[in-house]
Amino acid sequence: MSLSMSMDFQYKTSIEKLWSALTESGMLAKWIADNDFEPIVGHRFQFRMKASRMWDGIIEGEVLIVEPPNKLSYTFGTGEEIHTVTWTLQELGDGKVNLHLEQTGFSNRMGVMGAKFGWRNWSKKLKKALAQ
Repeated sequence: MSLSMSMDFQYKTSIEKLWSALTESGMLAKWIADNDFEPIVGHRFQFRMKASRMWDGIIEGEVLIVEPPNKLSYTFGTGEEIHTVTWTLQELGDGKVNLHLEQTGFSNRMGVMGAKFGWRNWSKKLKKALAQ
């Protein structure tokens, strides 16, 4: 059985700036990790984080959907645990944008809890990156 989770984050920014933070390699490096991401369907990429004894620090991905500036989806994972991450952006008015995250493909509840923890931390870094 595959598990999923979703989260929403609101940012005071333009939808274009938030889209750039999700799709430009340099911006992604500010809030997730070094990477070779390109918003091109079929592009394979890596997020490169600090390695440990138990993990090489590499998250593999492939871009699935690019619909600027409203929807982005890619695979995201390591080893056998490959998820699909889908971002949906929606303008709320008054200079606010909702960023909806859906992540599917979890094999257990601990993975869901770990992902929520990770995305909450990354969302704080994203807020700082958007303020620059």
